[in-house]
Amino acid sequence: MSEVAATSSTGGASASKSTAATTGLLANYDLFLALLTTQVTNQDPLDPLDSSEYTNQLVQYSAVEQSIQTNAHLEDLLASFESSRASAYVSYLGQEVTASGDTTMLRDDNASWQYSVKEAAAGQVEVRNSLGALVYREEISVEKGKGTWSWNGTTSGGGTATEGAYTVSFELYDAKGNRETVTSQITGVVDEVNMTENSATLKIGDVEVPVTSVQSVRSTG
Repeated sequence: MSEVAATSSTGGASASKSTAATTGLLANYDLFLALLTTQVTNQDPLDPLDSSEYTNQLVQYSAVEQSIQTNAHLEDLLASFESSRASAYVSYLGQEVTASGDTTMLRDDNASWQYSVKEAAAGQVEVRNSLGALVYREEISVEKGKGTWSWNGTTSGGGTATEGAYTVSFELYDAKGNRETVTSQITGVVDEVNMTENSATLKIGDVEVPVTSVQSVRSTG
């Protein structure tokens, strides 16, 4: 079942801060006016208070009030942006995505990873389970460029691995004996979207993929 989860939100908190700031400003402003009235009423006629000081304070209060109003407008824009962002992420549900990563799901005795190497290379590939335990290892050789390595779930001991998340790692060397860097990608259908204050992740089975790592999206319809 497809699912969307939001673990936190900034909209309500920001609005509460803006409201609290405005309430505090109005309370202080009322106090300032009360003090000002008292000072004017009780001032010495022969030595009146400096009116420019009152003007400066009123200007300062006005500037603070304008800043709070500006923040309130920015918070409204942020809430609108978050809503748009959430809508965009929801569109990933049920779609097949390809993302950079080395962990994918073993389902129906099949798991596959796309890889890319700059030079033809040979060496070992290892598969580990979610606990980090080695499940499978084999010797491979790959051509320069992109390719796909698939695993049918058979373990090194001859058994069959249970369905779940598995991580691949390559240790390959080129013809000159230099270690070859391997970049890997995974592909799967998005079952769930998790949104936090600063990021969003997509879940493919038990595998969690940051939205920022997605490289392509393909409709499954």
